[in-house]
Amino acid sequence: MLLKPFSKHITLSAAVMAAALNATAQTVATSYKDANNGNPISASVFCADPTALEYDGRVYVYGSNDHQQFIKNGKKGNNDYGAIKSLVVFSTDDMANWTFHGTIDVAKLCSSWGWRFAASWAPSVTWRMGANGLPEFFLYFANSGGSIGVLKASSPTGPWKSPLSKPMIDGDTPGVKPCNWIFDPGVVIDDEGTGWIAFGGGDPQPTGSKLMPGNSRIARLKSSMTGLDGKAVNLPAPYLFEASELNMMNGRFVYTYNTSWSDRNDWSSYAKRGSQPSPSTCSMCYMVTDTPLDPDSWEYRGEYVANPGSFGFGWGNNHTHLQKFGTGYYLFYHCSMLEQAMNTGASGFRSICVNKATVNETQQKIGKVTMSKTGVTPTQNLDPYRLQQAETMATAGGVSYEDFSNITKATSVSTLGNDASQNMQVRMKAGAWTMLRKVDFGKTGATAFTVRAKGSGALEIRLASRTAKASARVEFSSTGFEDHTIELDPAVFNGLRSVYLVFTEATNVYFDAWQFSNAETKGINSLPAMGSARTRLFRMDGRPAEAGAHGLFIEQTTDGQGTRSRKVIR
Repeated sequence: MLLKPFSKHITLSAAVMAAALNATAQTVATSYKDANNGNPISASVFCADPTALEYDGRVYVYGSNDHQQFIKNGKKGNNDYGAIKSLVVFSTDDMANWTFHGTIDVAKLCSSWGWRFAASWAPSVTWRMGANGLPEFFLYFANSGGSIGVLKASSPTGPWKSPLSKPMIDGDTPGVKPCNWIFDPGVVIDDEGTGWIAFGGGDPQPTGSKLMPGNSRIARLKSSMTGLDGKAVNLPAPYLFEASELNMMNGRFVYTYNTSWSDRNDWSSYAKRGSQPSPSTCSMCYMVTDTPLDPDSWEYRGEYVANPGSFGFGWGNNHTHLQKFGTGYYLFYHCSMLEQAMNTGASGFRSICVNKATVNETQQKIGKVTMSKTGVTPTQNLDPYRLQQAETMATAGGVSYEDFSNITKATSVSTLGNDASQNMQVRMKAGAWTMLRKVDFGKTGATAFTVRAKGSGALEIRLASRTAKASARVEFSSTGFEDHTIELDPAVFNGLRSVYLVFTEATNVYFDAWQFSNAETKGINSLPAMGSARTRLFRMDGRPAEAGAHGLFIEQTTDGQGTRSRKVIR
């Protein structure tokens, strides 16, 4: 969505508003995610294989677009992954309300590859400060099971481009063979600014074993981040099957991966097992080292999360990403929560979830993570007096998305088929709704509400539940996007609330943005208050720098007007 100030206001009097509240509401759409739960992060988009980065106070999450396959299948049948040729993008600043930024059309971006492009699965993402002082974002993805591609952008939401006319890694890349599946990349930038990538998976090589399949690889990246600096080397991960990811903790490399479904009868022959028990099947394990290109240097640390089936969320594959945000770590993963709730008969369509992780950075230890529908505690409250995108929500019902940036009159458009952009809107039918958690109206309360929408309809604001009596209602009718404002009773809209935006009537309605206001906001076009400048230090991969750390850093300065500048320092 293109964020711009609200410009046109239609104000309803309090008397008109009160009369409108008596209107009969339509049936409210079904919720497949309970309002009290944080998982999955999306109540309407199937997505999997998460990766993430932190940038400017937000966590951006990327994943395989299972929903593309779901639509291709007519919302039924099994997920065979063949139609997944795009990636999804979400972000949050509070770990409770998630903004959907649309999809990255990888097939379109990699059209110059010709026959070499097949699919886009299991991304891994990182960012750094470029030589020109501007941020650079790199997103690596599995091109089906035979190669790995890379995309580049100047912002976490794009626009993305393919800097190469072919995959970055394939079977002809030095050091890769023999490797059954050249996929599931995991990338990290170390404390000196050097990029690294791990990848690989599949059943054991003829010369391998169940214990050591021989399919995991790691390599140094060139300074361009779009090629290998030297050949890939073997990474001896016991029972490796898929889902490589990399992190840096206290100057050390932390490699995470998914184990196979094979038996563990040969565990006792593993000399580096220490006191660790054999990992359960299809679980996530990790290893650490100081010297990633030395296979003998890797230390096995054990299992940190079991298969989702162990928690009642459906047996299937397992893929995680460990992300630091603020002072804590979070584990992103996928499971079948949404599919189970929808109960359409479709199978294998996954959803991204997140739970808190306990991590000792100094010792590079990851505690056992418990998967749950509850998810995580919000890190902060949502500010209703800031312009909010319609695509931001904790849960929803009856919601579908369309991106108008690529639409022409002759084009038949399906949801989730276009590149991520700033032109997203949410299509709302009668009974469709979105919900926001931890909305902080403050003590003085809100005096007005503005919605940007087009079409003809009625929007009710409900505070107790999606089926509660409306606390306010706005009716609108316009052929283009216009801003419609109603007055509110601040005695009703105050304190910390959950907010439901329910479209009880809707004819060709598209929902773009919303914002509350109060006596203190003085209108939505006012400048932010002057404040003092502040400086923060980040590692080269965007992680906040810990006290006493050494190496290269990104120094970010924010002035009193909120303008940021960055430079690389040592």
